[in-house]
Amino acid sequence: MSDTENLQPNGPGLSDSVITSLFPEEVVTKALVRDVELPYGAGTMALITLDNGHDHTRPSTFGPAGLISLREALDSVAARTSPQAGERRITAVGVTGKPFIFAVGADLTGAALIGSREEALAIGRLGHSVFRRFGELGVPSFAFVNGAALGGGLELALHCSYRTISSGVPAVAFPECFLGLLPGWGGTYLLPRLIGPADALKVIIENPLSQNRMLRGPQAHALGIADAMFEPADFLAESLRWAARVLDGSVTVRRDDLAEPSVWAQAVAAARLFTDGKLHGAAPAPYRAIDLVAAARDRSRDEGFAAEDEALADLLVSDELRAGLYAFDLTQKRVRHVAGAPDKSLARPVTKVGIVGAGLMAAQIALLFARRLEVPVVLTDLDQARLDAGVGHVKAEIAKLASRGRISADTASRLTGLVSGSLTKDAFADADFVIEAVFEETSVKQRVFAEVEAVVRPDCVLATNTSSLSVTKMAAGLAHPERVAGFHFFNPVAMMPLVEVVRAAATDDATLATALAVGKALKKDCVLVKDSPAFVVNRLLTRFLGEVLACVDEGTPVEVAEHAPDPLGLPVTPFVLLQLVGPAVALHVAETLAAAYPDRFAVSPKLRALVAAGKTGLYQPDLTVDESVVAILAGGDRPSTAEQVRERALEALAEEIRLLLDEGVVAAPEDVDLCMILGAGWPFHLGGITPYLDRSGITEKVTGTPFRL
Repeated sequence: MSDTENLQPNGPGLSDSVITSLFPEEVVTKALVRDVELPYGAGTMALITLDNGHDHTRPSTFGPAGLISLREALDSVAARTSPQAGERRITAVGVTGKPFIFAVGADLTGAALIGSREEALAIGRLGHSVFRRFGELGVPSFAFVNGAALGGGLELALHCSYRTISSGVPAVAFPECFLGLLPGWGGTYLLPRLIGPADALKVIIENPLSQNRMLRGPQAHALGIADAMFEPADFLAESLRWAARVLDGSVTVRRDDLAEPSVWAQAVAAARLFTDGKLHGAAPAPYRAIDLVAAARDRSRDEGFAAEDEALADLLVSDELRAGLYAFDLTQKRVRHVAGAPDKSLARPVTKVGIVGAGLMAAQIALLFARRLEVPVVLTDLDQARLDAGVGHVKAEIAKLASRGRISADTASRLTGLVSGSLTKDAFADADFVIEAVFEETSVKQRVFAEVEAVVRPDCVLATNTSSLSVTKMAAGLAHPERVAGFHFFNPVAMMPLVEVVRAAATDDATLATALAVGKALKKDCVLVKDSPAFVVNRLLTRFLGEVLACVDEGTPVEVAEHAPDPLGLPVTPFVLLQLVGPAVALHVAETLAAAYPDRFAVSPKLRALVAAGKTGLYQPDLTVDESVVAILAGGDRPSTAEQVRERALEALAEEIRLLLDEGVVAAPEDVDLCMILGAGWPFHLGGITPYLDRSGITEKVTGTPFRL
């Protein structure tokens, strides 16, 4: 076959050998075919199993060689739909995955190796040419989704005539827009035509842009992505029985008519509005995906797939994808091996947890420890009313989880029994890990730690949830300061994945190893940081927000400053961030950093005025602007433009990151990037903050040397 021969209906492509050479280290997912005799006399099904030869920790993906293996399998089964003499005729084709995994889409490790648009276009066309055959075999095709189905894996299933899904499937999703891509092997055409444009756009746009939210099996079934659902224990056997009933006509699967043009247009408009609110036009992929869905109603299958090929070809060679892949690699791989972590074998078991404080943050932490560690959790506070409120909050949240079906009644009963309260810290006598979540004042925390140390065992880890104060100072007066570490959660505790684990001056390796092991058990991503004012995330956010507030102090209208960062596509605007943090907390952190670094951090007079006036932020509960806050923020005679505000804030970040790295607060720029992605929602489409500042030339302008050489 020459390099210019057609490989698929959508136009010319590269040869197999050229395409496979683009992914030299591909872990090939093989398509293994076996015959299955269907019950009820429904005939023979050729069942294809997708398997890359590894267990579920290495999910099956599709690179060029995997697609070619699937194409060859389909060639063999297609020939048997009208067999020659002596061959057994098949009445259907099925496809399923290895245990726990259906397929998780394209091989992203090879995506970064694509060097030209021509190569990218060939990959898109190859995927379409293979997957579309499931809908063009001449016999019905069935996808038996036994495990995770992401991206191209979900698209393969959509090409089939029918789909079943296991109720135990943990993840069904199109995560492409999260990474800077779009579903380019049929997803933007097939899904809206199957389940309607509104629900399809939730899966394609809203879920990936909402912290890459996934559907579980029952949710995918409820949306109509799957036609039937069965329990995991006998999933394949029940799926085969169901397929036989479809073939013999005893089960009929109905498909809804396409939505009316006005309904389709309304869904597309809502998706654009949602995306504008999230990204402000900063990332191309979601908008390209919306355009494809918008056109899918009136396009033919060939036209829809060809349009996906062109969009995919553009995005596969974009800076956005490179940035997204870098960020994805950090969050999937670097978090597994915490830079600077001591030997894991030093970690001590944690069989009971104490929490000092019973406020909202403490209650959130208590719920997380109870759910993930399933060990006794004891809260303390100064009076019975506060204690009862905190313990009551935890138990109410457990009840909510049960009422929503997130946990069973038995689990809820067990978790409720694990949480208790005590007015004395004597309840911590047999605890292995005690964390304080009290008022952000060093002297208060020192007193708390002294009281706790008096009753706990010598090997009990003492942790602080401080967001900005010195852990070293908190531990200074203790008999055993070596067992004190920072353990900084982000709010809301259940949702935010990052924990900054802080090594104080005296913290020993066993304490750190235990803290990191606890973080992992809590299903959090940990970054090890040196004790330094506000650590990483709050230090950088405070510097960023401080520069924006300084511009407002100087006379920049609040609406200009508020929307100056919009072109970056950050998850929230500066004053929404201020409102989420709370002006009083933001003021406290700003004061802490201004005391430590007076040459770079200042306390905004207008922020002080907001706190003095008791204001909670710029926006009222109905999301309208509070004009009394605007009045407080008014004044000044040196206004900046939006571009000047944005440039000033980014240059301040570049300077602060360089200083933070020079101080050894974290091991490398990658850890700064990880902290900002996981703790501040730095967008995937920008990649890490350090490569973004490098790409935009800001790092070199401010510091003279890029972060990443």
